[in-house]
Amino acid sequence: MKPRIVIFSAFLTPYRSGAEACAEEVTAALRDRYDFTIVTARLSRSLPKKGELHGVAVLRVGFGNSADKWLYPFLAPFAAMRLRPNLVHAVLESYAGLTLIFCRFLLPRTKRVLTCQSTNTTLFVGTMHCFADAITVISSTLVERAKKFGRNDAILISNGLSLQHMPRMEKVPGRILFVGRQEPMKGIDTLLRAFASVSVLGAHLRVVGEGSVKKSMEALAAELGVADRVTFLGFVPMPDVYEEFAQAQIFCGLSRSEALGNVFLEAQAAECGVIGTRVGGIPDIIEDGNTGLLVEPDDVASAAKALNRLLTDEPLRTALAVQGRHHASHYDWSQIARQYAAVYDELLTQ
Repeated sequence: MKPRIVIFSAFLTPYRSGAEACAEEVTAALRDRYDFTIVTARLSRSLPKKGELHGVAVLRVGFGNSADKWLYPFLAPFAAMRLRPNLVHAVLESYAGLTLIFCRFLLPRTKRVLTCQSTNTTLFVGTMHCFADAITVISSTLVERAKKFGRNDAILISNGLSLQHMPRMEKVPGRILFVGRQEPMKGIDTLLRAFASVSVLGAHLRVVGEGSVKKSMEALAAELGVADRVTFLGFVPMPDVYEEFAQAQIFCGLSRSEALGNVFLEAQAAECGVIGTRVGGIPDIIEDGNTGLLVEPDDVASAAKALNRLLTDEPLRTALAVQGRHHASHYDWSQIARQYAAVYDELLTQ
């Protein structure tokens, strides 16, 4: 009989970002080896309480509204109890991480894994570290944070991507892409201000993603006089997002905080010229001048200079794209999943 593993992930598709990609892709890759159930917050009445995603059972807890994320840490452990798992794995040290604290008491004999994916300060994050039997982190920045909480045994396992899903398409000249949640930490305001300084004729920015600052960013684009050169696409489903990457010449993400940044890997896989910031785990992905360009966060002038440089210097953009694609090839989800399997197996045999 396959070992029973419950994955705690407060969000899933259609609310997918980097952490959710980990929960979805690792379970899909390992479903023949383990009996997985993903316990997530329902968040919308349009989503069924029970379902399946990529061949993996999904159990949604809550009432089907936005309050479910706050209820999730209390409801999810009781849902897990009914499943009698051999191991529970919390992905992201926020709502999911809090469930691990309750599981310490509700499921005392069950092994507990915490995957840290954020550099944001979270209530009880130190307690989460203490109550996990194993900790994985997605960047060197989070390895150092784990040490501050007394965990010198944190295992570095990066997030990944599905290279086979990235189409090869003709690049659209002058197209710049951003993909991510529209939240202050993503620095979209800096990107818009930098784009307003771009002097290259025909340059166009496409912004993919929803979030709390979307309307204010649309207003800022109008204020800067670039509304006719910026397209806000909102939520775009995963297959279509890959087409956006494939057609963009440049990907630019000017985050103020980022544990790793899956979108930078995806952009490299799509052979974009990539621009990122020197924060969190982004320098783990982008080697400045080799697999992309790095600028300081909130530095509009440097970001504008980098955009103009990649738009006008085709040999440089091509070189960065080729090296970036090679770098991204080491992050395929099939390889990442095997690293998680090694963590599971070690705990399950103890």
